[in-house]
Amino acid sequence: MLLGKVVGTLVATRKEPSLDGLRFMVVRRLNIDNQEVDGYVIASDAVGAGIGEVILYATGSSARQTKLTHERPNDAVIMAIVDTWEVNGKVKYVKDEEMEPISSDWLEESNPLEPDTET
Repeated sequence: MLLGKVVGTLVATRKEPSLDGLRFMVVRRLNIDNQEVDGYVIASDAVGAGIGEVILYATGSSARQTKLTHERPNDAVIMAIVDTWEVNGKVKYVKDEEMEPISSDWLEESNPLEPDTET
């Protein structure tokens, strides 16, 4: 897992149908001292992260291990929103509780790739 900060959103109206229903976020990588480092990644959001939030994300085959991204062509996924972290007894980050949470209604939608179990 890697540390990152959500810095934007990405909208793609035309895409592979298996990506329908995924929300894409632009993530800037962070180092362990909470400093931005070179590089951005576009990550599917499995937890409802908002712009400005510090998150944990996974890449590669690990990105396809969440319920939302299972068996989808996905190379990065936001899998946690960070509340706090410390290194060697020094606090490096504490979440600003004043941030407005993102509505998670879109997470309630069923996965279009899952078979319909209702009969």
